[in-house]
Amino acid sequence: MEIKDRVALVTGGASGIGRAASFELAKRGVKAIAMVDITPDIEIAAEQVNSEVDAKIAIPFQGDVTDEKFREEVFAKMTKEYGMVSICVPAAGITRDSLAVKVDKETKKASIYPIENFKKVVDVNLIAPIYWGMEMIAKIAEDRAQRGQKKWNPDEGVQGTVVFIGSISSQGNKGQVSYASTKAGIEGASATLSKEAIFHGVRCGVIHPGFTDTPMVRAMGEEYIEKHVLPTTQLGRLIRPTEIADAICFMIHNSAVSGGLWADAGWQPSP
Repeated sequence: MEIKDRVALVTGGASGIGRAASFELAKRGVKAIAMVDITPDIEIAAEQVNSEVDAKIAIPFQGDVTDEKFREEVFAKMTKEYGMVSICVPAAGITRDSLAVKVDKETKKASIYPIENFKKVVDVNLIAPIYWGMEMIAKIAEDRAQRGQKKWNPDEGVQGTVVFIGSISSQGNKGQVSYASTKAGIEGASATLSKEAIFHGVRCGVIHPGFTDTPMVRAMGEEYIEKHVLPTTQLGRLIRPTEIADAICFMIHNSAVSGGLWADAGWQPSP
């Protein structure tokens, strides 16, 4: 699947992996790219993308990725002004890290992970990306049906690709009961959608990044990163967002790559 002249959409585009993916897709020639984020920084990120390629191809959308109406509006505007969205990278994500069960040293009472935090992480990291991906699949399916096309034929070429963002935490990671659950869930959703969406010519896959130099990881603190993160990676450093962006584009471009692609810098979980 060629990236050039396609219409793309990336959530979480204001920073981290989403921002890097937007830059990489722009450099590889997309016709237009919707950059979505909840923060106003998305305006600056889109301007920077446009400056990088010397063309106004990045369109910023500020809003909550869990908002169904907002999602529909983004797709409607992009389709109307630029054509069918055929690349979707729902990269927005949050963490609310804490041990699943903690015992107070003084009172000896145990507290469990707050359920409201779990639900929030599930909404943003699991439900939202699945529905952004399904929105694109649905739009492509409708367009094909309206043109009288039924089951996709390989001779037509790939019609679209969804790349979900998983994580090494999907294998389990201390202090990340909610985050790890959502990333493991993304694997199941992507595997299911890939079996269904190919009927319409759409591929789905997952990139599993290791610890990447993003605001989310930096929020862990330099001391924690030095002590607990870097020693567990073969590279001995945080992964650059551009390296994950390159992996995303590789999965989009190479239609033989399916399932999950691990970009983990040789990460080995600590005991």
